[in-house]
Amino acid sequence: MVAAESTILTERQVEVLELREQGQTQQEVADQLGTTDSNISAIERAAEQNVEKARRTLELVRTIRSPVQFSVAPGTSFEDLVASVYAQGDEAGIKIAYCRPELYTHLYSVLEECSNQNEVKTAIDVGISTDGEVRVFTEAL
Repeated sequence: MVAAESTILTERQVEVLELREQGQTQQEVADQLGTTDSNISAIERAAEQNVEKARRTLELVRTIRSPVQFSVAPGTSFEDLVASVYAQGDEAGIKIAYCRPELYTHLYSVLEECSNQNEVKTAIDVGISTDGEVRVFTEAL
């Protein structure tokens, strides 16, 4: 078993995730660990929530550590967002790692849940790394 002490997962969560990853059903895991399948389901759900929190924490830290950072207000169109990314990159002397269509695709995929057609619905923070990667963080994701 992988050691959990250096992660935000509990030993039990790691154990359940490993067994499930091996293809065991929740009932099989429950029988092996001497508990119920609903308890295994709850452990899995809590583990996935922890994994999502860790992912979001990394997004936030990467955005904060970006040398270029700016905020975008709700209601901003994707056209204006893309233009802002390029303008901020130019101002800092950073070449954006995406051509315009790729940047649109990247931003649409990252912001899908907090956008409405062609505009963002919530405030977002954007970071641009020295290698031109565009990071996005929003509370709504």
